[in-house]
Amino acid sequence: MNMLQSAVLVLHVLAAIAVCGFVLLQHGKGADMGAAFGGGSSGSLFGAAGSANFLSRSTAVLATVFFLTSVALTWFGSQQGAPQGVMEKGVMERTLPSTPSDVPAPATSTTPAPATAPAPSTGAAGTPSSTGNAPSEVPK
Repeated sequence: MNMLQSAVLVLHVLAAIAVCGFVLLQHGKGADMGAAFGGGSSGSLFGAAGSANFLSRSTAVLATVFFLTSVALTWFGSQQGAPQGVMEKGVMERTLPSTPSDVPAPATSTTPAPATAPAPSTGAAGTPSSTGNAPSEVPK
């Protein structure tokens, strides 16, 4: 990774942290005084054409920096011939085996299947009960 790419990556992370902080510091639309006078849907007390304050302008600038650094990092990643560093392999390439010989064989069951079906239940006199034990019978 060259120096310019490292600098853009550091700027990208700092811009992301700053955008999160500035968004959390701002008030919601309903938190202004205008909400008490019925103007809760507007941006300010005097209508939708309110002025932007320091926090909203700073957030817009930081969001623009974040967008530009995202595009720059994407461009740096596409210009490299072979993947290097952090982007050497994707998540799926690291977890899945690369060749079929690395795949484990499926487990086989060593327990034999039962040779006979279970005996039908019998009534008190030793005759099969009429409670509908056979698959084709409907219970009464």
